[in-house]
Amino acid sequence: MMRSFNKILFVVLIAALLLSACNNAPTEPVPTLAPTSGLPEPVINVETAPDVEQAAKTYLDLWKAEDYAAMYDMLSQLTKDAVSMEDFEKSHRDTAVKLTMQGMDYTILSRMVNPTSAQISYEIRYSTALMSEISRDTIMNLRLENGVWHVQWEAGMMLPELAGGNYLELVIEVPARGNIYSSDASDNYPLVSFEEAVTVMVTPGQIDPENEGQMVSLLADMFDRSEASIYAEYENTADYQYAVIGDVTLETANQYYDRLTRYDAISLSDFRSRFYHDGGIAPHVTGFVLTVPAEELEKYQRLGYTGEEKIGASGLEAWGEQYLAGTHGADLYVKDPQGQVLTRISSVPAQPAQSIYSTINSAYQYRLQQSFGDMVGAIVVMERDSGKVIAMASNPGYDPNVFIAPYYTSYSIAEITQNPFNPMYNRASQGVYPPGSVFKVVTMAAALETGVYQPDSSYYCDSYWRELEGWVGEDWTVARNFGPSGQLTLQEGLMRSCNPWFWHIAYSLWNEGYRTSIPDLAIDFGLGKPTGIEIPDFAGNVNPAPTEISEYVQMAIGQSTMQVSPLQVAALIAAVGNGGTLYQPTLIERIGLTGQEPVYTFEPRVVRELNVQPTTLEAIQEAMVMVVANSSGTAQFQFRNYPYSIAGKTGTAENPIGESHAWFAGYTFENDPDYPDIAIAVILENAGEGSEMAAPLFRRAVSLYFSDGQNTGGTMPWEESPYVPLEPEEE
Repeated sequence: MMRSFNKILFVVLIAALLLSACNNAPTEPVPTLAPTSGLPEPVINVETAPDVEQAAKTYLDLWKAEDYAAMYDMLSQLTKDAVSMEDFEKSHRDTAVKLTMQGMDYTILSRMVNPTSAQISYEIRYSTALMSEISRDTIMNLRLENGVWHVQWEAGMMLPELAGGNYLELVIEVPARGNIYSSDASDNYPLVSFEEAVTVMVTPGQIDPENEGQMVSLLADMFDRSEASIYAEYENTADYQYAVIGDVTLETANQYYDRLTRYDAISLSDFRSRFYHDGGIAPHVTGFVLTVPAEELEKYQRLGYTGEEKIGASGLEAWGEQYLAGTHGADLYVKDPQGQVLTRISSVPAQPAQSIYSTINSAYQYRLQQSFGDMVGAIVVMERDSGKVIAMASNPGYDPNVFIAPYYTSYSIAEITQNPFNPMYNRASQGVYPPGSVFKVVTMAAALETGVYQPDSSYYCDSYWRELEGWVGEDWTVARNFGPSGQLTLQEGLMRSCNPWFWHIAYSLWNEGYRTSIPDLAIDFGLGKPTGIEIPDFAGNVNPAPTEISEYVQMAIGQSTMQVSPLQVAALIAAVGNGGTLYQPTLIERIGLTGQEPVYTFEPRVVRELNVQPTTLEAIQEAMVMVVANSSGTAQFQFRNYPYSIAGKTGTAENPIGESHAWFAGYTFENDPDYPDIAIAVILENAGEGSEMAAPLFRRAVSLYFSDGQNTGGTMPWEESPYVPLEPEEE
């Protein structure tokens, strides 16, 4: 052992000597390396992680906008592999429907970010049609793919309760639809209600010729129609088919039941449905209901409809949908994949529908509808001092029951929808026509307001007018083989409806710099813009700045490009008659539940006070009385010994197709506290002279109104007797 130790000591000593020798050796110079030139500075690339919160906000904003395609583009590839675009969109749409979602909003609560994954916590808030706001805290998971954050979608992002394959079920309670009634003045007779009703049909092949006349007479009595119209319902129907004569309430059918069942050709089928009384009283006002169109199904489902209800398609049915439909009740449940209820998210009771009480006087309206016969046109009757429309008839009309009663055929519907006279078109508010000489009321106002003319200003009314170079105007008297009207004051010019007088007014106003006075007043009188009534109406046309004197001259007699509706004319005439207040026409008297405080009660709405002096209106009023009372008035022959105080204006409007349109517009000034004074506008398309054709219908409208329907105001030119059309002449 000692020997080994000595060996180690010897080795250490030798190593120490060698190291000492190295340290004492001479030092050789170390070559110095020159620095290398041209090498680039080292570049350090630092990639900034994308903003995960901004990515989440982008996705949620797309959700708010319901841009499902763009949302799907932001999903992770793993999510896209599991869920198709169609299923993704369907899931969101179904959830929106079940929630009756009207909008969505969110708030980012927190975030947690890892190198390739992230989690965003957010609050989601749904505003709904039926339920109060629904809000939940939930989570969005994201994954970084190719440097971009993508959403790992699952159903719990919409509602946490939907995780794991759960789904929503919405149970809706639908209240009965509200009714539409006539005015208080006609004891609120129902225009539209939900009824047990009966369709009356005739099968021609089963008619017994020996008692056909009695059968037709019975049906005419039952439906308050002419026998000719009953025959017309089935005369072109095959022997083996049935023709629908009409619908009546079950109560009415029971009253006639014993007599109806005596005829083998008559069959009765009952139903329970929305019902339009008397074959449609003021159908253009009430409108009608239809099943929710397929293209609008989701929209209505998100409003809380089941999709099987009938909804307002036109008229007050459409305008008053929010009242007539009531508030649907709703119970929203979460169910598991096996269909078991897990929880109820919300429960809201149904609220009954409101009913609409219209301004329409039902009996009055019905008689005016019957007065048209086969004439095409319209009449508007409104309270002169309030704007309440008590009658609005457009002819031809239609029976709204055709669209909902179960026994009508597609042929019956086609008879309405494909009729060349378009019976569904409301000529009273949507029909626009040149006003013709009715417009001379406005031109007279412009003549007086400019100060260029006075009521007693005089002008010779010749048969022809030659003041405008290159054109000769012809007075209406020429076609009637009358001589010239002669020297007339301005008021007499309106009384005689002298075209040369009013061409002269426009010609002189233009040359004296009053180049917009006529259209300015036309617009002030409410022409050229919608009236604001609850149902659709057309603005028509008034050129506010004519550029040619020829257009200005034609505008003065209601021609050129001017277009107005009967509703606008009625409102204008009412303003003239009441001393200058232009009221907004209305069809709504009140809205509410029977026996409860109404949610709306009519109050007159003033559009404006006319921008004319009282003396101007007084002069026009006097001239309009002269039209119907003076022996030279254009309509005096229609109102001889007439018992009511009226003022009016005839109009015959040229149109490029067919005969002229016949106008008559006027108002009453009876000042009877039981019968508010009325303003009326009548138009008959292609009927000829206003004094001959439209004035008689005005006469009837006034007579029926003040006599509670007892005085028919005589026979119309197209009637054999009141409400009975003339038989067509045999060729």
